[in-house]
Amino acid sequence: MKLIKLVFGIFIIFAISVNISKAQDNKNKKTMVSLVLSSGGARGIAHIGVIEELERQGFEIRSISGTSMGALVGGMYAAGKLDVYKEWMCSLGKMDVLNLIDFTLSRNGLIKGEKIIKEMKKMIPDRNIEDLPITYTAVATDIVNGKEVIFNSGSLYDAIRASISIPTVFKPFNVNGSMLVDGGVLNPIPISIVKRHDNDILIVVDVGSDKKYETQTVKRKEIKINEKQNKLLFKMQDTINNIIPKSKTDKLSYYNLLNKSTSLMVQKISEMTLEKYKPDILIEIPKSSFGTYDFYKSTEIIELGTNETKKELQKYFNNKTISKKK
Repeated sequence: MKLIKLVFGIFIIFAISVNISKAQDNKNKKTMVSLVLSSGGARGIAHIGVIEELERQGFEIRSISGTSMGALVGGMYAAGKLDVYKEWMCSLGKMDVLNLIDFTLSRNGLIKGEKIIKEMKKMIPDRNIEDLPITYTAVATDIVNGKEVIFNSGSLYDAIRASISIPTVFKPFNVNGSMLVDGGVLNPIPISIVKRHDNDILIVVDVGSDKKYETQTVKRKEIKINEKQNKLLFKMQDTINNIIPKSKTDKLSYYNLLNKSTSLMVQKISEMTLEKYKPDILIEIPKSSFGTYDFYKSTEIIELGTNETKKELQKYFNNKTISKKK
């Protein structure tokens, strides 16, 4: 009888230890994420804040798909160099950003787009997408044939350069005879191409949302500009203002009209995409928060991404808690 009690006691202790071990494993197990990063110009810098906050809160990003700035930020993260890219972006003032613009007199775009890629390659060498530690997919648009072009292999920078080619602003990027422009023309929120995994959750970041923007205040280092730089600054700013209106009351020029029309189409496609795919978590960055070319405000934009992510993750965890109680 004593032997039976001893065996039974050992069995109980073993069962309890196994359950404790399983509970500990579940506690330490990270939630896997398939992450989708939208287009949106400088607001796409908010993707950095989103990714950092997801990691801080214990999520494991297993795959990324991105369009335009989403493709750029996602590519830097997949290459393991997001910290390097962030540090560089946050160091740029308005003059630094304008100096990275290589204007051209081409009929199919005002900016070559070669200068910024060359500068990035100095800090972060090119890699093949298939060699990245995280599954990465970018999308561009074949403007001649009206088709999506998916990048899941080959040069990372070719994928990024093709995907960021805003029509009429950047010259189209020629890849094997195909003229490629911004992926946002056909797929601004590329949920359809992200690689999914068993038991993962889908997190989507839309940096062109109509959500109301609550102004935030972040101190930014003031940079003194001499008279010569100031004249150059105003000259470049005038050129950019011909592409993007300074305010809603500005007269619509040819480029402004094209930009506004494209923006409306992208917004409608985005709404239809989100309605179709229903992400587990949707993080929205208001379109009214920052301008398309506000890259010199990277610190503020990243903070906005961080704050919006915190809010949405809190909602997600609260809903999970409520579901468990039912």
